[in-house]
Amino acid sequence: MTVTRFAPSPTGYMHIGNLRTALYSFLIAKHDGGKFILRIEDTDRERLVEGATDIIKSTLAVTGLHYDEGPDVGGEHGPYVQS
Repeated sequence: MTVTRFAPSPTGYMHIGNLRTALYSFLIAKHDGGKFILRIEDTDRERLVEGATDIIKSTLAVTGLHYDEGPDVGGEHGPYVQS
Protein backbone atom coordinates (compact mmCIF):
# COMPACT_ATOMS: atom_id res chain seq x y z
CA MET A 1 0.00 0.00 0.00
CA THR A 2 1.31 3.42 -0.96
CA VAL A 3 1.26 6.15 1.69
CA THR A 4 1.81 9.75 0.60
CA ARG A 5 1.74 12.99 2.53
CA PHE A 6 1.15 16.64 1.89
CA ALA A 7 3.04 18.81 4.38
CA PRO A 8 2.33 22.52 3.88
CA SER A 9 3.52 25.28 6.17
CA PRO A 10 0.67 27.37 7.62
CA THR A 11 2.12 30.68 6.44
CA GLY A 12 -0.88 31.87 4.42
CA TYR A 13 -3.36 30.82 1.79
CA MET A 14 -2.73 27.81 -0.41
CA HIS A 15 -1.63 28.63 -3.94
CA ILE A 16 -1.88 26.66 -7.17
CA GLY A 17 1.51 25.03 -6.59
CA ASN A 18 0.35 23.72 -3.20
CA LEU A 19 -2.80 22.33 -4.77
CA ARG A 20 -0.86 20.65 -7.57
CA THR A 21 1.44 18.97 -5.05
CA ALA A 22 -1.51 17.84 -2.92
CA LEU A 23 -3.34 16.54 -6.00
CA TYR A 24 -0.35 14.49 -7.17
CA SER A 25 0.14 12.99 -3.71
CA PHE A 26 -3.58 12.23 -3.43
CA LEU A 27 -3.78 10.58 -6.86
CA ILE A 28 -0.67 8.46 -6.34
CA ALA A 29 -1.99 7.15 -3.01
CA LYS A 30 -5.51 6.49 -4.26
CA HIS A 31 -4.35 4.82 -7.49
CA ASP A 32 -2.77 2.11 -5.34
CA GLY A 33 -5.54 1.96 -2.72
CA GLY A 34 -3.25 3.71 -0.26
CA LYS A 35 -3.47 6.57 2.20
CA PHE A 36 -3.12 10.31 1.72
CA ILE A 37 -1.87 12.07 4.86
CA LEU A 38 -1.97 15.73 5.84
CA ARG A 39 0.91 16.87 8.03
CA ILE A 40 1.19 20.53 9.05
CA GLU A 41 4.79 21.71 9.32
CA ASP A 42 4.64 24.89 11.37
CA THR A 43 8.39 25.18 11.80
CA ASP A 44 8.50 28.75 10.42
CA ARG A 45 7.05 30.42 13.52
CA GLU A 46 7.95 33.94 12.34
CA ARG A 47 5.68 33.70 9.28
CA LEU A 48 2.90 31.67 10.91
CA VAL A 49 -0.55 32.99 9.95
CA GLU A 50 -3.35 32.44 12.46
CA GLY A 51 -6.09 30.32 10.92
CA ALA A 52 -3.94 29.09 8.03
CA THR A 53 -4.25 25.45 9.13
CA ASP A 54 -8.04 25.73 8.91
CA ILE A 55 -7.72 27.34 5.47
CA ILE A 56 -5.51 24.46 4.30
CA LYS A 57 -7.97 21.83 5.56
CA SER A 58 -10.93 23.71 4.07
CA THR A 59 -9.23 24.11 0.68
CA LEU A 60 -8.44 20.39 0.53
CA ALA A 61 -12.05 19.54 1.42
CA VAL A 62 -13.54 21.92 -1.16
CA THR A 63 -11.33 20.46 -3.89
CA GLY A 64 -12.21 16.87 -2.95
CA LEU A 65 -8.74 15.99 -1.66
CA HIS A 66 -9.90 14.23 1.50
CA TYR A 67 -7.02 13.03 3.66
CA ASP A 68 -7.12 9.69 5.45
CA GLU A 69 -4.95 10.80 8.35
CA GLY A 70 -4.16 14.24 9.69
CA PRO A 71 -4.25 16.65 12.63
CA ASP A 72 -7.97 16.19 13.26
CA VAL A 73 -8.27 12.56 12.13
CA GLY A 74 -5.37 10.69 13.74
CA GLY A 75 -3.96 7.39 12.57
CA GLU A 76 -0.82 5.31 12.63
CA HIS A 77 1.54 7.68 10.77
CA GLY A 78 1.65 10.64 13.20
CA PRO A 79 2.64 13.12 14.39
CA TYR A 80 0.52 15.28 12.11
CA VAL A 81 1.77 18.64 13.34
CA GLN A 82 5.49 19.34 13.37
CA SER A 83 6.61 22.39 15.33
